[in-house]
Amino acid sequence: MCKINANKCVQNEILKPKNNIMFGIKHKKFDSMTYVFHYKNGKIEKEGRGLSFFYLAPNSSIVAIPLGSNDLPFVFKETTNDYQSIVIQGQISYKISNPKVLSEILDFTIDDNGLYKKNDIEKLNQRIINEAQTATSAFVHGLKLKEAIRSAETIKQKIEEGLDVSKAVNILGIEILGANILNIQASPEMTRALETETREQLQQEADEAIYFRRNFAVEQERIIKESELNTEIAIEEKQKQIAEKKMESAVQKTENEQRLKEMKIEADISIEEQKKNLIILKTSNDKKEAETKGYVLETTLKPYKDMDWKVLTALNKNTDPAFNIALAFRSMAENADKIGNLNISPDLIDSILDKRKGQRGRN
Repeated sequence: MCKINANKCVQNEILKPKNNIMFGIKHKKFDSMTYVFHYKNGKIEKEGRGLSFFYLAPNSSIVAIPLGSNDLPFVFKETTNDYQSIVIQGQISYKISNPKVLSEILDFTIDDNGLYKKNDIEKLNQRIINEAQTATSAFVHGLKLKEAIRSAETIKQKIEEGLDVSKAVNILGIEILGANILNIQASPEMTRALETETREQLQQEADEAIYFRRNFAVEQERIIKESELNTEIAIEEKQKQIAEKKMESAVQKTENEQRLKEMKIEADISIEEQKKNLIILKTSNDKKEAETKGYVLETTLKPYKDMDWKVLTALNKNTDPAFNIALAFRSMAENADKIGNLNISPDLIDSILDKRKGQRGRN
């Protein structure tokens, strides 16, 4: 029965040929994913993929190497820098790229029943796993537990790089297709402790988030209030500026009105001064005119100054009877002491008065 790992059992069944024995001559047929070496008397008689041939069993040896890719699972147990154990689970994919080289290092000879005589496929797998663990061991030992648990991608890279440069792997004639880290796990006790710590940390982060959210809300409210106060201050400043502008306008208006009043007063003063000068000039002119008239009158009357009024009256040549009667009365008044009796008839007076009234009516 198959004594290789489980995923190889199916492959071995495929490798298993149908044997026909007749006088020691047998026939084997292989699929296209199997590289076969037919040794006869210690020398290679045939080699290639998917061969089908007859052979003489007593002097023949057949080596069958599977060429398909293989997924090799692994489990590493390592210790971190803080002395904590972790288990690394994953798989490595590889294929045999040079079957001739591998056949010279490991034994893949099959018996007449198509089964491997030795379990060298397990030896190949173990060598690959050892090299992979060697590539990651030093790196994991330098990490703390939390860092190691989070370093799956880095550990994968370390495995791939270690296998690529490994001489032990390169001389086997195989090609590493890739590696995958499926799980990195601490011990159950430490896992529970980390879960508790993580839970506490998450709770603390939640509390901090609530605190920051509240603090942010308070800060935003403070900013809003500060903005409102700044707006009010700006409004007050604008109102102050408006009041100052109104005051400046009022002062300017008052100054303008004062200037207008002063200009009006100055104009009135100027007019009054002109009136004063005009009056003075007019008075001076009237005075000069009066003086001139007085002088003319004085000069005109000077010849009559020493003349008797009676002569002047006679020179007047007034033919008005009333005037003459008035002169007669005046003369009688002057010589009243010489007159004994004087009779004046009313008719005379009435005639004089009626005549005066008629003259006034015509005027």
